Amino acid sequence: MSKGIAIALVIVLLALIGWVGFQSSDVTIVVNGETLRGPAKLAAEGWGLLVGIVALFCVAILLAFVFAGIGLVVLGAAVLAGLVAAWIAFPFLLPILIPLLIVWLFVALLRGRSQKERAPGPGAGSSG
Repeated sequence: MSKGIAIALVIVLLALIGWVGFQSSDVTIVVNGETLRGPAKLAAEGWGLLVGIVALFCVAILLAFVFAGIGLVVLGAAVLAGLVAAWIAFPFLLPILIPLLIVWLFVALLRGRSQKERAPGPGAGSSG
C-alpha cells in the first residue's frame, strides 16, 4: 500500500517538474536596460528547473532510505532525468557531457571485468 502511494507521488512529482520545466516564468531579468533573450534567458530561467531537479534528488534519496530496492531504481531514473533535463536546458554543456559519458562507460566496463574475475567459477565450493 505505502509503496504504491510512494510510486504515485513520484510520478506526480515527475509530471509536475516536467510541466513546470516547459513553462516560461513571468520573471524579467534586465541587464544594462535590456531584457535577456535567447540562450541567456534560458540559462537565467533554468534555475527553476534546477531547483526541481534538486528536489527530485532529495525525494529519491529519501525513497532510497525508506524503500532500498525501489529507491535505487528511482534514484537512477532521477539521475537520468536530471541529465536529460540539463541537456535540454543547457545544450552548450554537451561538449562536457560527452567526455563524461566516455569516462563513465570506461569505468563501468572495468568494474564489470573486475567483478567477473572475482566471481568463483561453477563448482568451486564442491569437494567432489
